[in-house]
Amino acid sequence: MRISVSVTINASKEDVWNVITGIEQSAETISGIEKIEILEKPESGLVGLKWRETRTLFGKTATEVMWITDAAEPQYYQTRAESHGSVYQSKLSIAQQDNGVGLSMDFNGTPQTFGARLMYALMGFMFKGATEKALKRDLDDIKAAVEKSKSVSG
Repeated sequence: MRISVSVTINASKEDVWNVITGIEQSAETISGIEKIEILEKPESGLVGLKWRETRTLFGKTATEVMWITDAAEPQYYQTRAESHGSVYQSKLSIAQQDNGVGLSMDFNGTPQTFGARLMYALMGFMFKGATEKALKRDLDDIKAAVEKSKSVSG
């Protein structure tokens, strides 16, 4: 299941980068996230940052362990999670645009087990729509946080 969503933010790339890399503050920024617990912190940079994220998705509370696998400041970072027989990868990317900064999220869920493949075959279309809405809401929350902090500080 591949999903791509994006939003345009009236701010600088650095402002957007500072918010999206503030993983510890994500529960304050993104309404769907209830709690963040940092598990491993790299000595420098983002790659290797690992956390436990609790959020409400599909009307249920779920906790997943996620980690950053690749990053290029202030352009993008990629995360990975493995759960329920699937591998989930996402990439948050920032690009300068004429009317602001584009923030995009590319999400890919790949079933690894027979049970996960069966669930995707039977219900994947339902999960795709709900997941796309949740990811778009996350980006809208990030946009609001960046633009609010910019209006307060600028």
